[in-house]
Amino acid sequence: MPANKKYLTSSPWQRFAKISAAILGGMIVSVLFHMALASWFDHVVVIITSTFSVFILWAILMVLAFLGKNGWKIWGFYLLASIVFGAIFYFGNQTHPIV
Repeated sequence: MPANKKYLTSSPWQRFAKISAAILGGMIVSVLFHMALASWFDHVVVIITSTFSVFILWAILMVLAFLGKNGWKIWGFYLLASIVFGAIFYFGNQTHPIV
């Protein structure tokens, strides 16, 4: 049974934004989140745990990217989250440098 046409994205740019946000944006946010955790907590434990939790978080973020109406807003949210996690990672490395 085919999908209902009214629920499909008609614009190719919106489709591109959603797909790229789901794949690239979700992975960037997932990895930066775990890097931020590793800079503040025991990095060995976080890295070992992240082998599974990065994939789970990435899958959740992929689903969330397709639930949104506007793909560019999803990209904006993912970029904002990446900047926040990148700042946490940066300041975590400044205060807790890994030897």
